[in-house]
Amino acid sequence: MDPGVQQSQVAAILGSDPTAFETLISHLMSSSNEQRSHAEALFNLCKQTDPDNLSLKLAHLLHSSPHHEGRAMSAILLRKQLTRDDSYLWPRLSSQTQSSLKSLLLSSIQTENSKSISKKLCDTISELASGILPDNDWPELLPFMFQCVSSDSPKLQESAFLIFAQLSQYIGDSLTPHIKHLHDIFLQCLTNPSVNPDVRIAALNAVINFIQCLSGSADRDRFQDLLPAMMRTLTEALNSGQEATAQEALELLIELAGTEPRFLRRQLVDVVGAMLQIAEAESLEEGTRHLAIEFVITLAEARERAPGMMRKLPQFISRLFAILMKMLLDIEDDPAWHSAETEDEDAGETSNYSVGQECLDRLSISLGGNTIVPVASEQLPAYLAAPEWQKRHAALIALAQIAEGCSKVLIGDVCSVAIITFVLVVVDYDEQFIIVQEYLCSGECVTCDFNFLLLFDTGDDKKFGASGGHGVKLLS
Repeated sequence: MDPGVQQSQVAAILGSDPTAFETLISHLMSSSNEQRSHAEALFNLCKQTDPDNLSLKLAHLLHSSPHHEGRAMSAILLRKQLTRDDSYLWPRLSSQTQSSLKSLLLSSIQTENSKSISKKLCDTISELASGILPDNDWPELLPFMFQCVSSDSPKLQESAFLIFAQLSQYIGDSLTPHIKHLHDIFLQCLTNPSVNPDVRIAALNAVINFIQCLSGSADRDRFQDLLPAMMRTLTEALNSGQEATAQEALELLIELAGTEPRFLRRQLVDVVGAMLQIAEAESLEEGTRHLAIEFVITLAEARERAPGMMRKLPQFISRLFAILMKMLLDIEDDPAWHSAETEDEDAGETSNYSVGQECLDRLSISLGGNTIVPVASEQLPAYLAAPEWQKRHAALIALAQIAEGCSKVLIGDVCSVAIITFVLVVVDYDEQFIIVQEYLCSGECVTCDFNFLLLFDTGDDKKFGASGGHGVKLLS
């Protein structure tokens, strides 16, 4: 395009008539590649020509446009300009423009009614604050946020906590001087049953991020009294049928369990007990139950940060193992599986089954054979002796899954007993599906240094060879 034409277009976009600028923003969202590329070129030219004017126009559009899409796009574009990377615009702006931008952003938080745009606004404010707050270049921000938290507006409360959560990740050190005040507002919000659920989740997010940013255990321990209220945020969401909110809470608590497991140690029995109760509740969505299991598994895997913590709760390990075994029963059978023309390793597997498999493997690796083998020895015989093929199949799969983590303890212990049990099962039941799973499981158990070969012969020449007998031979 002719440079003169571009310059005239830029002058119109940055001029007093807002229509041209709104059209530019609209074209940046266009599905037409040509139109969008042209708009991007003009936007970059505006940024080079007059960054002050461009920034202010974005902020005014964000603050006052009646069009939802335009406000949302303005928030995204403004955040990009205020992110400290190659396109960082803030140092190039005049002090007057900087002051106006800060005021417009805080005003927009108060006037914006769209939740999705409010969250984008919080992202933009957090991005800017992370670059200038450590140098005390936005002194009015924290007082404004504390005022929002204390207001009667759930919208402002949620926005303030969302910003606190992000600042804790970006520049937690700048918030630590306010640790007592933050503790008090977190406690007040999380213990008040009348607080809006979205606000409580935002507060939970903020307190978990803040705990993670604290470098000293003494500072983290100051927030121990918040843990019961943090757990109530989860349980009250479940009791009121708000599973989406509960899942958000679980995801946040999983993050805490992975990064700061020692924070949970004083109330570990109550916390893990509550999670297992959720995992056992069949009336809840699978996703909710899986997240509760993930929390406990994450704690078990945090052995470097909290060595031996979960091993001190053998009653819970047994309970979790039983939950995972029950999940392995959730498998769908196709009677014609053996005649399938193509192999599908995941055929018949449900999400419960897959999670059960994965978590048994992770649990055995994280806790080891000394903890898991006694639990397996107690629970698996009943599954192996059951008439239902699903239970026997579950026992075999469980042994295969725990073999890696328990190999040292399994040598000369459960494996020898289990293999003999496999033989008895196959002799009593002519079910090819179980036989194949036993064969697969024996392959896993070879890692236990067993010198054996299982030869299966069902007498069915077409399916398993033609050795002419019926039964199983165990060769050493």
